[in-house]
Amino acid sequence: MKTLLRLLVKSQHQRNRSGSAQTEKGMTLIELLIGTVMAFLIITPMLAFVVDMLNTDRREQVKANTEQDIQAAVDFIAQDLSQAIYIYDQAGITAINPATKLPPPPTNTTGTPILVFWKRQQIKNAVPINSAVSAKKPSDCPPDGSECNDTYVLSLVAYYQIRDTTLNSTWCQPSGGTCPTRIARYEIKDGVKNPISADPANPYYSLTDSNEYAPDAAFDPSFVISKPLVNVTKGAGFKDPEVLVNYIDHSSGPTVTGNECQTALGTPMDTTGVTPIKIPETTLRIPPAPPDSVNSFYACVDTSKNIARVTLRGNSLRRLQTNNADYDAKKSAFFPTASVQVQGLGARAK
Repeated sequence: MKTLLRLLVKSQHQRNRSGSAQTEKGMTLIELLIGTVMAFLIITPMLAFVVDMLNTDRREQVKANTEQDIQAAVDFIAQDLSQAIYIYDQAGITAINPATKLPPPPTNTTGTPILVFWKRQQIKNAVPINSAVSAKKPSDCPPDGSECNDTYVLSLVAYYQIRDTTLNSTWCQPSGGTCPTRIARYEIKDGVKNPISADPANPYYSLTDSNEYAPDAAFDPSFVISKPLVNVTKGAGFKDPEVLVNYIDHSSGPTVTGNECQTALGTPMDTTGVTPIKIPETTLRIPPAPPDSVNSFYACVDTSKNIARVTLRGNSLRRLQTNNADYDAKKSAFFPTASVQVQGLGARAK
C-alpha cells in the first residue's frame, strides 16, 4: 500500500512538471524569421500603394491649383481689357518700344511685352465745378458730390512674360533646371488735372490737393490718345511690376497654325489704302513667333476694332520637378490652357 501511494505521488509530480514546461515554451528563431518575412511581404505592397496614392493626390492637387491660377489670371486680364480704349498690336509695340522705352524687366530676368494698352479709369467726385464754390481742390470736395464732378484718368498697362536668369530665385522653385516664366503687370497712371492750371508743364493738382491721384513719374503729361505712338512715357521712373501668375510654361508647346490670329479675329482688313488688304499674322500676333516656338503667353490684337484675344498655358509639372517638365502632348493635362477674347470700351475716336 505504501509503495502504491509513493508511485501515485511520483507520477503526479512528473505530470505537473511536464505541464509547466509546455506552458513556458516560446517562439523559436526560425518562427520569428518566418513571421518577419511574411509581414514584409504583406506590408511592402501596402506601403508602396499608400505612397503612390499620396503622390497621385499631390499631382492632382497641383494640377487643380494650376488650372485655377490660369483661369483666374485670364479673368483678371479680361476685366482689365474691358476698360481698354486703345490696344497696341505687334507693329505698335515695335514702334513705341525703342522710342519711349517701355518698362524694362526686373534685374536678373528677361522679359517681353505681350499685351500693351491704354485704359480709362473713372475718378468720382474729384474735380471742383468752379472756383466760386467752396471746393477749390479735390480734397475739399464734399462726399455728396454737390460741388464736384467726376473725371477720368488714363493708364498705360503692359503685361510682360518674365523669366529669371538665376536658378535660386523665389520664382524658380524647386531650383534648378529651366525656370518657368511668370506674367507681370506694369501700370503707369496719369493724375487728376487742374482745369484752371496756368502751368502747361505741370497741369496737375498737388499730391495733397488731389487725394493722392497724382501722376506716376514715368507718365508723360504731353501724351494724347489721338497720337498713341508719340510721347507714350518719359522712359524713366518706372515702378516695379506686380506678378499676376507664376509657373507659365517655357517650352515648345503644341503647334499653332500660321493664321490663328487672322482666323480668331475674323480676318481683319487694313482699309487705310485704296484697296483693303488682309492684315498679316505677324502684325496681329504678339509676339510674332514661329509656330514651333514658345507660345505659352501670346495675344492676337486688332487695333482698329480694339479687340484682343489672349492665350495662357501653365505648367503643373514644373511645380513638382525640374527635369522632364517640358510640354508633352501625352501629359497635356498638366499644361492647362485658357483663352479669352475681349473688346474694349470702343475704338479710338469712335
